[in-house]
Amino acid sequence: MTSDIATRPTGAPAAAPTGGGRLPAWRAAVRWEGGLVLVLIGVLVFGATKSSTFTDPSTVFYLGINTGYIAIMALPMTFVVMTGEIDLSVASMLGLSGATVGYLWHHGWGIWPAFLVALAVGVVGGALNGLLVARFGLPSIAVTIGTLTLFRGLAEVLLGSQTIPGLGDRQFPTALTNIGANSVPGSQLSWSMLFFLVLAFVFGVVLHYTPLGRSMVAIGLQPEAAQFAGVRVGRIKFGLFVLSGLLSAFAGILLTLQNASVSYQAGTGLELNVVAIVLFGGVSIFGGRGTIVGVVLSVAIVGSLQMALTQINVSADKQNIVTGVLLLISVIVPNGGETLRRIRDRARRRPHPGPR
Repeated sequence: MTSDIATRPTGAPAAAPTGGGRLPAWRAAVRWEGGLVLVLIGVLVFGATKSSTFTDPSTVFYLGINTGYIAIMALPMTFVVMTGEIDLSVASMLGLSGATVGYLWHHGWGIWPAFLVALAVGVVGGALNGLLVARFGLPSIAVTIGTLTLFRGLAEVLLGSQTIPGLGDRQFPTALTNIGANSVPGSQLSWSMLFFLVLAFVFGVVLHYTPLGRSMVAIGLQPEAAQFAGVRVGRIKFGLFVLSGLLSAFAGILLTLQNASVSYQAGTGLELNVVAIVLFGGVSIFGGRGTIVGVVLSVAIVGSLQMALTQINVSADKQNIVTGVLLLISVIVPNGGETLRRIRDRARRRPHPGPR
């Protein structure tokens, strides 16, 4: 049994609107990604006109420092949301990963074994989310709100109020903490941003050019149809949550090295930044639609806007308002048609009262 949904390439239309099989130029130009390019240009112009230091090459480096580890968490989040789920525990897993490294380092472990244990913690945490969502059918938003609190609580148990390295502790290896202090040789890219770009290329290939990517789109569009078409819905969702936990733990390691220290509060509240980047990149909150290119553009927009606002001394709380506005825009604008369609469908299914 086959399904058009399961075999249609990601992002491709159901039928070609023209005889040549291509979208007309005007329709391609108004795609969400095209709008993001215009927004990015506007943000760059705004930053250049409002801040005299925005055009310095060092801005690229500090943008990567501030955004790279968040962008890394946005990639697996993209896959999870594509299947119609969400993972709100990513920032807490980042904090738990860093706390694990700090705890083991404080108790005499070597840095590389501590890294491996932290990554294993990410896999176990992701597997817990995946088991509850994919195996037991629990709603991902409820599950990951619960594990968000669980992971943050475990991080606090491990470190308490102390910051590692503390008084009497060894310092983290300088060769590794230089990842946060220095750019990639010959460029202004931070190491975390370089890791993101490499991973974004891999994720883009998987989403847009492999059967797994087409399966994720099918799951997001019509999970029941995907199941009947032979797509292993539960196994794929489970694997994506494990991947999310793993890369969130990796991001936690990067942030630990970048700061050359760790506390249990690392990354608190960043899950909303991750979600905002993914949705503003054009990934549908209902699943089944989105591109890695859009997410990369969203990272550039959000990072550049935050840099510009920071350089003109806009406070962090006001920057959070900007993040909230972007989150609302990214939900309402690209998903407005889908929302209206669902409302109409519910209205049609609602039984009409009979004559009295």
